[in-house]
Amino acid sequence: MARHELARFLRDRREGLRPQDIGLPADPHRRTPGLRREEVAELAHMSVDYYTRLEQARGPRPSPRILDGLAGALRLAPAERSHLFRLAGTSAPPGARAVRRVRPHVAQMLRRLPDTAAIVTDAAYDVVAWNLLAQALLGDDLGRDGNLARRRFLGRGHAYESSSAEEFGHIVVARLRRAADRYPRDAALTALLGELRTGSEEFRRIWEERPVHAPGHRTKTVDHPTAGPLRLNCDVLLVPEDDQEVVLITADPGSPSARMIRGLAGAVAP
Repeated sequence: MARHELARFLRDRREGLRPQDIGLPADPHRRTPGLRREEVAELAHMSVDYYTRLEQARGPRPSPRILDGLAGALRLAPAERSHLFRLAGTSAPPGARAVRRVRPHVAQMLRRLPDTAAIVTDAAYDVVAWNLLAQALLGDDLGRDGNLARRRFLGRGHAYESSSAEEFGHIVVARLRRAADRYPRDAALTALLGELRTGSEEFRRIWEERPVHAPGHRTKTVDHPTAGPLRLNCDVLLVPEDDQEVVLITADPGSPSARMIRGLAGAVAP
């Protein structure tokens, strides 16, 4: 636990808030910059003495419940909340359910990749954003039936033949296992897992194997219905604050697959 850094961080954030930020009337006669310690303590549902000791770098390690209360009281952004937990020597727990919205800058990034098919998947493997080339490559039903776990194990939507089908099955289950641990109260995720267990013996078998996979670079061959066999590279970028993954699908420059992808891109260009 970095006590002095934590104390400085709390003090800086408290002094940076204005009373009106938390619904208090502005008072030109206040001598304290920002909020008072007792105001933060009340908002965080903790004692003033405990909060004062944290700001003076002499308090015990705060629990996740206390840290969550402080994050709310100080109106911390997601990145600041994660930083608060790191200073306290612990990891920030995820929210109650998987994040299914896409940050605008992530969605805009997809549109700036003309020769790259790109999708964003949430912790439950729903495709929550995609660009036009991804739609041409993976099927025009991404928005209607875009859960990749259902595609892989239940045959929903477009599911093209792929050399990595077996490996991808293990990747999907590994990620869904992590999601189940992180979001036990997510009703949509619970329903998805029940659907997969009921509908796929393969899913049940892999689930019991408890696979572990980390996102990274992979190469596969996909049999596209109009472009034919395509040798594709898949690279994953993480959006850790939302527990989402950006999947970038490309072909080696100058390869036949790259030329076919360029043709698909031209066909879907607005």
